[in-house]
Amino acid sequence: MSPLPVAAPPQPVAAEPTLEDFGSDPWWLIGGKVIAIFAFLVVTVLLTMWFERRLIGRMQLRVGPNRAGPFGLLQGLADGIKLALKEDIVPRQVDKVVFVLAPIMSAVPAFISFAIIPVGPTVSIFGHETPLQGTDLPVAVLLVLAMASMGVYGIVLAGWSSMSPYSLLGGLRSSAQVISYEIAMGLSFVAVFMFAGSMSTSEIVAAQQDRWFAVLLAPSFVVYVITMMGESNRIPFDLPEGEGEIVGGFHTEYSSLKFAMFFLAEYINLATLSALCTTLFLGGWRAPWPISTVWPGANTGWWPVLWFLSKLFLFIFFFVWLRGTLPRVRYDQLMKLGWKVLMPFSLGWILLVATIRALRNEGYDIRQIVIVAAIAAAVILVATVVWEMVRGGEEKETAPGAQGEGGKPDAAAGGFPVPPLDAPHYHGGPAGASTMRTPPEEVTSGTN
Repeated sequence: MSPLPVAAPPQPVAAEPTLEDFGSDPWWLIGGKVIAIFAFLVVTVLLTMWFERRLIGRMQLRVGPNRAGPFGLLQGLADGIKLALKEDIVPRQVDKVVFVLAPIMSAVPAFISFAIIPVGPTVSIFGHETPLQGTDLPVAVLLVLAMASMGVYGIVLAGWSSMSPYSLLGGLRSSAQVISYEIAMGLSFVAVFMFAGSMSTSEIVAAQQDRWFAVLLAPSFVVYVITMMGESNRIPFDLPEGEGEIVGGFHTEYSSLKFAMFFLAEYINLATLSALCTTLFLGGWRAPWPISTVWPGANTGWWPVLWFLSKLFLFIFFFVWLRGTLPRVRYDQLMKLGWKVLMPFSLGWILLVATIRALRNEGYDIRQIVIVAAIAAAVILVATVVWEMVRGGEEKETAPGAQGEGGKPDAAAGGFPVPPLDAPHYHGGPAGASTMRTPPEEVTSGTN
C-alpha cells in the first residue's frame, strides 16, 4: 500500500500593502509612525554626515573626524549642538519675517516627503496589522515632487530676504536649477507609472515582484540618478552654493539654528531622494535576486527593513563618492544638460515605451520592435552628435564680432560685456562722485 502524499509546507508570502490598508490605524500607532520617521531621518542625517566626512577623508588620505565619541560617531551631534548655541546674527536691513520663515519652509517639506516611502510589508505591531509606511496616496509620487517644489520657495525667499547680491544670486540659481531638473525627474517617472499602472508607492513596489524597474526601464533609471544629483544641489551640481563664485550661496547671511535647518534639509533630501529611487527602481523593500530565490522568507516579517536600508545607504555612498570624485561643472553646462539633453531624451523614451506597450497589446512581436527602435535611436543619436560638431565648428568660424578693430579680439564676443583694456578706469570717490584714474600706459616712471 503506497503511503499517502504529504503536502509541502506553505511558503511564506509577503503581505502586500494596498491603499485600503491605510487610514484605519489607531491614533497611537499613527503617532508612533510619525515619531519613528522623524527619529529615523535625524539619525540618518547624523550618520550620513559622519560617513561622508570619514569616507572623503579616506579618499584624500586623511583621517576624518575621530575625536567625538567612538570612531568620531558623535561628531555630527557635536556640530549640531554647536550650531544651535552659536549667536544668531540677523542683518539690519533684512525682511525679518521672511528671513525667519525661509529655513522652516525648506526643512518641513523635507520631512513630509518621507511619509509615503514604504519601508516594509504589512507586519504586526502590538497585535495590529499595519504596513511599514507612514501613509499612501493614489498620487503619492507627485507628493514628493510637490514638497520638493515647496522647498525651493524657502531657498528663493532666503536669498531675496537677505538683501545681499550673493544670496539673491544663489537663490535664483537654485530655483532655475530645481525647475530644470524637476521636469526631467518627473518625466523619468512616467515610464514607471506606465508599467506599474499606479502612482501609489506601495503598488509600485508590488509591481516589481518579478523584475526591478531599474532593469526594465534602465534609461529612466539613469535619468533619475542624474536629476537627483541636480535636485539635491550637491557636487557636481552645487552651483547655488559655489563658494568660489557667490561666497556661500543663498544662506550666506544665515547663522546659528537657521543655518542648521538649511543643512538639515539638504541631508534629509539626500535620504528622501535615495529612498524614492529605491522604491521606484530597485524593488523597494524586496530582497535582491539571489537572496529572494534561495530564501523564501526574505520578504516577510521585519527582514525587508534590512534590504531597504541597505539600498538606501548604498545610494548615499554613491552621492558621497561622486562628491569626492567629480569637479563642479559650469552653470551653462548644467542648464544645457537639463534642457537640451535630459528633457528631449526623456520625452523620446516615453514615446518609445508607450509605443512598444501599445503594439504589444495589439499582438505584435516585441523583439522586432525593440531592435528597430534601438537602430532608430542609434541613428538619431549619431546624427545629433554630428550635427552639433558641424554646427559648433561653423559658429566658431563665423562668430559675429569675434574680431575688433585692427584685428584685435573683442572681449565681449560670445560672453558678458567687459570694458576694453585701453579704456579709462573709473572708481567712486568718498562723496559718491566718480573720478578718472590714469591708464597704466600713461604713467611714466619717476612720476608720483
